[in-house]
Amino acid sequence: MSNNGLNLMSALKTRMHWHQSRQKLLAENVSNADTPRFKPHDLKAPSPAGGSVVLAQTSPLHLGPAGSSNGFDPRDPKRFETTPSGNSVNLEDEMLKVAQNQSDYQLAASLYSKGLGLMKIAIGKGR
Repeated sequence: MSNNGLNLMSALKTRMHWHQSRQKLLAENVSNADTPRFKPHDLKAPSPAGGSVVLAQTSPLHLGPAGSSNGFDPRDPKRFETTPSGNSVNLEDEMLKVAQNQSDYQLAASLYSKGLGLMKIAIGKGR
C-alpha cells in the first residue's frame, strides 16, 4: 500500500503553516508602513519534500534559469519606492501579497479537508 496520500496531506499541512506564518509577516509589513527605516520582509516558499527541480540549459541559445545573466525575476521585484525616512513598504504590493496568500491558504485548506473526507470514506466512517 502506497502512502502518497499521506505525503500529500503532510505537504498540504506544511503549506498551510507556511501561509499562516507569511500572513503574520505581511501584516507586520503593513502595520509598519510608517515606521522609519523599516524594510518589508517575506518568507521563502517551502521546497517540495522530494527535493527541488533544477532547470538545465541544454543549448546556449536557450534562456537560462532564474537569477542568471538577464537579472529579471518577476517574483522578487526590487523596491523602487523608498520614503525619505528610509521606509520601503509599498502598501499596494503588500496588500496584493496578502490577498494572494489568503487565496492560496484557502485552496490548501480546501484540498486538505477534501483529502480527510476521502480518507474517512476509505475507512468506512464517512457519509
